[in-house]
Amino acid sequence: MTIEAEVRAEQDRPITAEADFLTLKDVDHIEFYVGNAYQAAYFWQHGFGFEPVAYSGLETGNRETCSYVLQQGKIRFVFTSSYKPDSTVAAHQLIHGDGVKVMAFQVDDAEQAFSATTMRGGQPIAPPFERRDEHGVVRMSSIATFGDTVHTFVDRSDYAGAFLPGYKAYTSLAATKPVGLAHVDHVVGNVQLGKMNHWVKWYHHVMGFRMLQHFDDEAISTEYSALMSKVMQNGTGRIKMPINEPAEGRKKSQIEEYLDFYRGPGVQHIAMSTGDILGAVRELRSRGVRFLRVPDSYYDILPERVGKIDEDLAAIRELGILVDRDEEGYLLQIFSQPSRTARRCSSSSSNATARAASASATSRRCSSPSRSSRASEGTSNPCSTNAWAPSPPNATPNSAAPTAPSTARRSWASPGSPASRASSTTTTSPPASSGWPTSATRR
Repeated sequence: MTIEAEVRAEQDRPITAEADFLTLKDVDHIEFYVGNAYQAAYFWQHGFGFEPVAYSGLETGNRETCSYVLQQGKIRFVFTSSYKPDSTVAAHQLIHGDGVKVMAFQVDDAEQAFSATTMRGGQPIAPPFERRDEHGVVRMSSIATFGDTVHTFVDRSDYAGAFLPGYKAYTSLAATKPVGLAHVDHVVGNVQLGKMNHWVKWYHHVMGFRMLQHFDDEAISTEYSALMSKVMQNGTGRIKMPINEPAEGRKKSQIEEYLDFYRGPGVQHIAMSTGDILGAVRELRSRGVRFLRVPDSYYDILPERVGKIDEDLAAIRELGILVDRDEEGYLLQIFSQPSRTARRCSSSSSNATARAASASATSRRCSSPSRSSRASEGTSNPCSTNAWAPSPPNATPNSAAPTAPSTARRSWASPGSPASRASSTTTTSPPASSGWPTSATRR
């Protein structure tokens, strides 16, 4: 069957059904455009335990940009800054601040991925091309997604180098101590009011994703802020893309704040999984990484809301970890406090800070033995049907004393309700953090 015939046949595919025309194996890498690549790499190495593995810059013959590649588990981040003030990298950073430009996927055939997606309406950015060096060849192609963000398809099956041609292996002079981050759990995109369904349909038709979950403004809201979200996922469940849009509240939605400060749609946060959320958060805190905090009253009702869990409730409270349960088990999650930059500094609990970094850790224990065994085997998505939960809109930084319970409507709901799941596992993410990460663990 030709691609044209496949496209016609897919027109009536239900939103909850995926297509198999695009086999995405995993997230290959996520690239940030930043003001200072070395400084960003230093932060991620010493704060979050990422190992520097590759470098591109003047020493490799690159006179346009400087890039550091860092890795932990299966997570690979690239931090790129420009040597020139009039480059596309510099322009992106000037408009948006530090943020995600590229979310790249591993594929078997970059040319087929490009043809399949552009035939279905994807906007081409880079037609299929090759990069070669003494280590082999990498084949890539790219299409545009929301805002200035790009999806790149990467076939590295014939390559044995450190990262890509044009990069050299790089070893830091300082030792790196990982914290147990394993893989990218999900990547969240924020779009304008009225555009969520457009991009949900785009991921459905262009990328072959299916809708996993839907949260309306009643499920994710406080008295002052609300958002709507739909979670899209590929056929294997390894790649999840929640799409958020603002909803009306008494004050500006956290999503609207993001759009204002980031100056358009973009990646709000990246979630990373860890097999030991308590150990990871303790280690991160010891390194100075700050986390968002919900009111202590949240933990007073936690046992009756989620039931028995294996982890120590006192430690959960101490570390500020969020807990939620559904029919498949329970989920542990925490979000980092955004970093602040000169463009805007705010202590607001709505987290309205520009160019911020958010990291969350999540741990899911599954009720089904088969799912638990998958987790122990290192499968990236052992609890795929309810794998993601959005963030609580009224969290406070852990550097400040927790406040009394807010008057948030539906903010801490009864067990099993959509509001319960949403509020207990999500915090306000930085409005202008085009993609600083969160960490997530599924068991």
